[in-house]
Amino acid sequence: MVVDQLDGTDADRVFHALADATRRDIVLRVMHTELSVSALARCYPMSFAAVQKHVAVLTRAALVTKSRKGREQLVRADVTTLRRAARLLDAYERIWHERTTRIEDLLAEDDMEGERRQWLSSAHTRTPKRSH
Repeated sequence: MVVDQLDGTDADRVFHALADATRRDIVLRVMHTELSVSALARCYPMSFAAVQKHVAVLTRAALVTKSRKGREQLVRADVTTLRRAARLLDAYERIWHERTTRIEDLLAEDDMEGERRQWLSSAHTRTPKRSH
């Protein structure tokens, strides 16, 4: 198992948060620069309170952090959590890849065994019979 990977509860929070298109878009917008919740609210056809709720879900999942600057709440992506989620998905991909490789190996072995049986069968019919 990969060290510094999301545990089950953290993974649930992260992938639940990312299951929503608006929340994924918020993470993308704050990936490179901090944005205030007010600035984010202007990007979506929903109320300020609704955007605040999306940011709260992202904050609980540790996908974004909030800080205060005067009266504004600034939101910034937490790339550490995104990297941990990526490592979890990479681990699943490796498991899947190992399984498909094992299936391919079994199929190849089966093909080789079939060819070997066919060769033995044809070799048997080609062997001249001894006369007494």
